[in-house]
Amino acid sequence: MKRLTTILMALGTIGCGTHGSPSDAASQVTMASLLDEMISYDAVAGYPAVDYRAAQVSSYDRRTVAPHEPGWFANDDGAGFERLDTIRGRVEKVLFDEKGPGAITRIWMTTNDKRGTLRFYFDGADTPEIEIPAYDMARFPATVGTALSLTHTHYEDELSKTGGNTFFLPLPYARSCRITLEEPDYTVKIPRYYHIGYRTYANGTNVRTFSLREVRKFADRIAEVNRKLLSPETYTDGTECTRTVTPMSNGTTSLHLPDGNKAIRSLTITLSEFDPADLAEIMQQTWLRIDFDGTRCVWCPLDCFFGAGTGAPVSSNWYVSSDGKGSFTSRWVMPYAEHADLRIEKKTDIPFTAVITGYVDDFDRTAQTLYFHATYHDETGIPVNNDYNSPDNLDWNFTTITGRGVYCGDVLSLYNHCPDWYGEGDEKIWIDNDTFPSFMGTGTEDYYNCSWAPVVPFATPFGGAPRADETSSHGHNTFVRTRNLDVMPFGQRLRFDLEMLSWNPGAVDYRAAAFWYGTAASAATEKN
Repeated sequence: MKRLTTILMALGTIGCGTHGSPSDAASQVTMASLLDEMISYDAVAGYPAVDYRAAQVSSYDRRTVAPHEPGWFANDDGAGFERLDTIRGRVEKVLFDEKGPGAITRIWMTTNDKRGTLRFYFDGADTPEIEIPAYDMARFPATVGTALSLTHTHYEDELSKTGGNTFFLPLPYARSCRITLEEPDYTVKIPRYYHIGYRTYANGTNVRTFSLREVRKFADRIAEVNRKLLSPETYTDGTECTRTVTPMSNGTTSLHLPDGNKAIRSLTITLSEFDPADLAEIMQQTWLRIDFDGTRCVWCPLDCFFGAGTGAPVSSNWYVSSDGKGSFTSRWVMPYAEHADLRIEKKTDIPFTAVITGYVDDFDRTAQTLYFHATYHDETGIPVNNDYNSPDNLDWNFTTITGRGVYCGDVLSLYNHCPDWYGEGDEKIWIDNDTFPSFMGTGTEDYYNCSWAPVVPFATPFGGAPRADETSSHGHNTFVRTRNLDVMPFGQRLRFDLEMLSWNPGAVDYRAAAFWYGTAASAATEKN
């Protein structure tokens, strides 16, 4: 994890193409600038103007050390932590201890006994700036809002019971941040699952350290961020490009888009005149292809592109949405320099009418601007195992991207042939020259911002679970995660693997779509 990804993104005045050195006042990283970035669709479409690397600290099983070594698939993922410290006579588990300048971008945690005290120490202070009387970010000592502080579907309010949440309020720090947990008795083993995602900026970056006073000062701004995240606005300015095809036959249909330095700001596809029982096949067998400046960048079935997965059920987040009836919207910003070619390829005999509408506008393109990519990969009969020491255990490659870019989210749509939970496996995300994954997780549902399998359907601004057919998790399931401040920039390569571990052995069929920005030369594993 000793790497520095050099990428460029404007902080302060957010928008693709804004420049500034770390010493400029305009490029100061603050809680306010990070909140602005979180609700800017342009922010991920170019390399950041302030260098940072993205990584995650978690409670993964510390027996996991290296591939092909014992413990690589160890699964006691609620037991890991950094060390024990004694502070003013208190024994505190250190969950996170990183030097800055930096910023925490995501905190996910859950336990079945929340009793304890969380403390956040900034810039080497002996006194915590944040003290929470529980292992529970829902008890954060300021109003954050339901979009930035998500309680999981299995949340119980009582301190002695189960509770999980995901917290997205950014916590910047100039020099360091340390997060600890004091338990009633640290010798008693209670599962404490957590992820803490963060950025480490280049030395010299001007960062204003988080304070509770600032949170309260910006209460109105935080409320506005919540409102926008919960009710994303679809872009409808610029040039409207529309085509209606009825009935849509097998083959390819194109949508004319204007030439020049532009960007697709929104894309909506509405289907009609079909039997609702056929929607699953229509969406899985109709593909979207978009070429930008002569390079194919988007090639994905419609159900996965719009974040709904198999069956195209109701799904909604900051970037994509589905009404479950045949109307789908994307809010990804897709820049191009000269020409964009958008095509819908139909591979099913089922007739339907399609209305394709895109809004295209001018774009302030710079040398840092990237192309939007949506790539797809699937495989059937993938073996899953419940023996964590088996030599047959598998790290399944979700995607590998070569080149330079920013990873922004994904969809995992699957059929589970096992009798029950299939997702014990952790995500392992390797960036550039990692010798150990920058992101080592604690379970598939944890990566997708929920906890305690089996999963029930849910939706948040940052993704969710559009589909979970059976309480056992057998059958069809879909997860989606989109990233705002927790995007992952990479300079040469990103590899995303999932451990194939389950409660009982069996097999799964996986359909995986990845959303990312990259250069024309960047490429990902995909299946045509």
